[in-house]
Amino acid sequence: MYFCSVKISIPSVFSIQFENEFSDAAMAIFRHQAAHCAPYHQFISNLHIDPSEVNSLADIPYLPISFFKTHRVVSNTDSEEIIFSSSGTTGQTQSRHFVTDVTLYEESFNRAFKQFYGTAEDTCLLALLPSYLERDGSSLIYMVDALLKQSRNLESGYFLHNHEDLFHKLAHLKQSGKKTILIGVTYALLDFLESFQLDFPELIVMETGGMKGKRKEMVREELHELLKSGFGVDAIHSEYGMTELLSQAYSSGNGIFECPNWMKIVLRDTNDPLTLLSSQQTGGINVIDLANINSCSFIATQDLGRLFPDGSFEVLGRFDNADIRGCNLLVQ
Repeated sequence: MYFCSVKISIPSVFSIQFENEFSDAAMAIFRHQAAHCAPYHQFISNLHIDPSEVNSLADIPYLPISFFKTHRVVSNTDSEEIIFSSSGTTGQTQSRHFVTDVTLYEESFNRAFKQFYGTAEDTCLLALLPSYLERDGSSLIYMVDALLKQSRNLESGYFLHNHEDLFHKLAHLKQSGKKTILIGVTYALLDFLESFQLDFPELIVMETGGMKGKRKEMVREELHELLKSGFGVDAIHSEYGMTELLSQAYSSGNGIFECPNWMKIVLRDTNDPLTLLSSQQTGGINVIDLANINSCSFIATQDLGRLFPDGSFEVLGRFDNADIRGCNLLVQ
């Protein structure tokens, strides 16, 4: 096995500001994981790639996300502190992410939330996430739990199926003028709007995607028009995250996502997964998540997307025959 110790420190990953800093950190983490993450090492070996000859981001191979269903994808010898698992329908194999240092996840989601939405302390956060609350191992619930604990607003909290309580809470918050974010799984937001309508222009509505088999999938434009009309807002926010990652991208409208500085999206050719594409093309979404230093930071997802020159991206759907899963995407 090829051995090399990682050169990058965790604080410097989260303080990345420039492209050269990202590239240097990514290359150091690649060499570490190529040596110490057994499934990734084997995958690279099967591709007949010598890690010592990988000298740029463009040459880094991406581990298929399906490995998280069949392997323990870790790059150190520490025991896991927590295991995050994916949602799925009965009979599907769940992805499992063995997290050996959960403080990395906490640092990642806290910094990203602050970057895009300000401090959680100054936010009233309402969570309509019944399908996530009703199972164990959700990384989304772990994040929302932590943000709720940070919120100084006593009205922050979870809602299951008590839609009338949520309606009265939102009406009160509108009158109070408090900064409010409603984060909800897609089908639950639609269920709420079947009984209640609001005109709350200042409200941030963030859908996490997924019908969970409760409703027919909808194209993003149709879904967002329904949500905008029902809540009386001008845009619908979205979160792009998944069990296998420790970072999230966020959209403030129109389905265009932005990454925090330690995360990057790269597109691959749908017919040749080792060939990367330039921006403005459609391809498979590869993710570089430098917070995933103890797992694998280079993941080939089953999502299709479009990349823009500024690094933002749009999720367009999934590869044919890909499993339905709990990450944020709507087929178009």
